[in-house]
Amino acid sequence: MIWVVLTVMADKTPGLREKSKEMKKPLETIILRIVDSVNGNRPLSGFAAADQFRPEEKGDEEVARNLNAAFLIVLSGSAHSLYEQAGEYLETLKGDKRWAEIAHFYAEGVRRITKEISEACLTDKVYNQAFDEAASWSIRPGTSWGDDAREKVWKLFFPEGAWCIGDHKERIGELRKKRRVRITRLNQKPVNNPACQILFMSNLLITVPDDGEDIDSLPYRADMLRELKQIAKEKQKYWFDHPIQIGVKNEQNEAIYGLRGLNNAMAFEKARGVVRPDDKGTCLLSVSVTHDGLHRVVKDYLGEVYAGTDPFPHLNIHLFSEVDTKRILDDIILPGAEKYLGIFGGDPIRRVFGVDGEYGRHYSFLKAISAFWQVLVDPVVKGSFKLDLDQVFDEEALVAETGQSALEHFVTPLWGAEGIETEGRAVELGMMAGALVNERDIGHGLFTPDVPIPESVPEGEAVIFYSPLPMALSTRAEMMTRYDNDILDGVETCIQRIHVTGGTSAALIDSIRNHRPFTPTFIGRAEDQAYLLCCLLKNPDKNLRYLHKPGLIMRHDKEAFAGQAIKGAKLGQYVGDLVRTLYFSYYARALPWSVKQTKRIIDPFTGCFVSKIPFTVVYLRLALNLAGFFAPDDPVKKEEGLKLLTLSVGRLEGLIRDLGNTPNPLSARYREEKEGWDIFYDVLDRIEEGLAKGDDFSLELKQRAMEIVDDCLIPVGTNPDKPGN
Repeated sequence: MIWVVLTVMADKTPGLREKSKEMKKPLETIILRIVDSVNGNRPLSGFAAADQFRPEEKGDEEVARNLNAAFLIVLSGSAHSLYEQAGEYLETLKGDKRWAEIAHFYAEGVRRITKEISEACLTDKVYNQAFDEAASWSIRPGTSWGDDAREKVWKLFFPEGAWCIGDHKERIGELRKKRRVRITRLNQKPVNNPACQILFMSNLLITVPDDGEDIDSLPYRADMLRELKQIAKEKQKYWFDHPIQIGVKNEQNEAIYGLRGLNNAMAFEKARGVVRPDDKGTCLLSVSVTHDGLHRVVKDYLGEVYAGTDPFPHLNIHLFSEVDTKRILDDIILPGAEKYLGIFGGDPIRRVFGVDGEYGRHYSFLKAISAFWQVLVDPVVKGSFKLDLDQVFDEEALVAETGQSALEHFVTPLWGAEGIETEGRAVELGMMAGALVNERDIGHGLFTPDVPIPESVPEGEAVIFYSPLPMALSTRAEMMTRYDNDILDGVETCIQRIHVTGGTSAALIDSIRNHRPFTPTFIGRAEDQAYLLCCLLKNPDKNLRYLHKPGLIMRHDKEAFAGQAIKGAKLGQYVGDLVRTLYFSYYARALPWSVKQTKRIIDPFTGCFVSKIPFTVVYLRLALNLAGFFAPDDPVKKEEGLKLLTLSVGRLEGLIRDLGNTPNPLSARYREEKEGWDIFYDVLDRIEEGLAKGDDFSLELKQRAMEIVDDCLIPVGTNPDKPGN
């Protein structure tokens, strides 16, 4: 019988087996309290799983709803009146070709959750106590769901959120104190000519036309349209938050929008006298795609987009595709590795250097290409600044509220300064982070947090995980800090940033080359926050950190023009959030120091995705969220729920299965990727030494690099008569 088989532990460790038996009943009590009425108390999630379990209904959306409800009922244990019927339903559907994968995913979920929580209780006395308190509360009659009760449940599933409960101002103050850095040495050679010394960077994320788009009506060549029809039939390989859909109108195209904003900012800086009239900003773009077939057309597509728009007279723009990054490897880095390091083949560096794949791959590329640029293209450059192309500098607001234009914010000796953080570790502030203000909020001022503090916690999956709360507190504690008091004066004291965004983040190239941070290629969300994890405690003497720069704020315009793309990516973004918990949790375990040490630094927001029980959190978040789709009698919502379930199982099952192996598979991947980046930076160091000595081979590599860079320069506005696409 499935409801018996599911609870049998595959692990034969006696202590774990006994702990599983010991905690099985209390766990069922907690889940039952979440998804059904107990002792007169309404379900914490706001719905009853029993109401959604109607096995006589056979439509696809109804079967999906039944499977989800059956999972929650079986997880609730034999105290649930439908326990046996739900178990039989799961068992039957495992034999149905249409539903076998999903039924198996849910059946395995019960076993995985039981095993995971048992291990956590066995190895952590504090967690075991939290488990006991949550179970005891769950069986009490007449309980109300307020902060005291929420704290008990969250300590089990979402301890970072439990810390946030209470006086928000007090929590913000505590977090700001935790982030404080005492400056011991300012940067002696700071950036002083940002237009020439900083590389501006961003990534273009390209996907197929919208489902409702008539591909034949798009204003492209006939051969490209034929290709697009075939590519649209491919299985999507990567998911991004709001990729550019081929065919989108120019006024809604991030590929143009963000560059236009940057070009306008450079014009403002010239009028202000910050930038010399003849200087141009250098902008490096990477281009990543969601479908393999897009490689065949993406540069042609972007070529047509840029040819048909107005020029960017204040920018030089270079675009790097996966083809271009392969050329950099084959023509420069790998020959350098053979010549100077005696390394042949180059598999480690091939795995990490490029722009295709998850967010982590192109994010690390954009940071690393600045080092390549400094050594082989322009030694004058000192740093890089990454912006997202749905963000712009509102220069007039910046000057009015901060007294500095955008580029003037980069001229500070704090960027690259050294200091001592709160726990006594020496740090180097070689990275720098700004903040965002939503376009709809800028009328209230630049320093308007882009994440509101929730007035209340909703039902559904928020019962066990609700990241908007720590995100909102972290936004205020870190991003909104101003250096306007004796405790934080921006001279002798400042704060470091853990909570950063992909846009508005900067890096000194020397710091990158010395510390060699990277985001692993498997990271598909929050790649910005993952970038420094491998450097948190890497060096015994001095570790790399982000400086918080007050006032370095960009206006976030995504909702003003990218609504269609955001809507189209909503489900993929949600699943990516679940994947984030899995990867962050296991990546933290792969680092050469304890998870506890890591979380002491990165909690509460970044750390809430590093969970002691990631499988449990992911399964319960998904199931409770799906119940919200299936609860109303809304055909559109139910269809969306079916899509979410199918997408989730397709992306999660294999990953959970792999991560459940022993040893942690990310440990080997971390070491391999670190080796790849070490080779990359070692080669650059040796080429730089060779260039200083006039070495012929290094000079030849420099010549090849310049040829690649010239080939990647984008001609813009060369076809002004072309109709807007």
